[in-house]
Amino acid sequence: MTSERPLPPAPPRKLSLELAELHARAGDRAVPLREVIFVLRQRAYLLLIVLLALPFIQPVPLPGLSTPLGLAIVLIALRLSLGQRPWLPMKIQRAKLPAGFFGKVLTITQRLLRFLESVLRPRWPAVTGTALLNQVHAIVILASALILLLPLPIPLSNLLPAWAIFLLACGLLERDGLFIALGYVAFAIGAAYFFLLGTFANEAFKHAWEWLQTKW
Repeated sequence: MTSERPLPPAPPRKLSLELAELHARAGDRAVPLREVIFVLRQRAYLLLIVLLALPFIQPVPLPGLSTPLGLAIVLIALRLSLGQRPWLPMKIQRAKLPAGFFGKVLTITQRLLRFLESVLRPRWPAVTGTALLNQVHAIVILASALILLLPLPIPLSNLLPAWAIFLLACGLLERDGLFIALGYVAFAIGAAYFFLLGTFANEAFKHAWEWLQTKW
């Protein structure tokens, strides 16, 4: 009598397929986040972070979305950073992605998603090997999302934190340490950019103040 070996678990569905299904389901209507979470199933919240970061990883992001989508990422990342199960308040779950959202996101990022899906894979297990490390990665996502949700009229103020969020979430989703390392690089570039911008603004303010004092 031979014992049958259990079948290996089915590989997770690709994000491009998840988005295509959401697009087909949503059509041109506005879609509540609650419905998106339901469709994304087991990996819903990490996939949701990836999805919500997608509109901002291009140089010209979709307008008017950074604050509500950034807030949703903040709430998910906060729970992850505390080692808790991801969750969103019902009020946020009822918030709706605008009509045509998935069509616009797919049009802009479809080629990028397909490329990333071809290179994402589990590697560098030391980077994602413990719950504590994953909480640290979530803290970096949280810090980036706090910047993203601020409606700053500054060039690249959405792009840089969004790339950090996107790369880190992809890395956590697929246990890919290389992508997590790239997420830290994006976060460091963003931090340096905002530091230099703040230094420049401070110096400009000081010079302007000194000039005004001489005129008075």
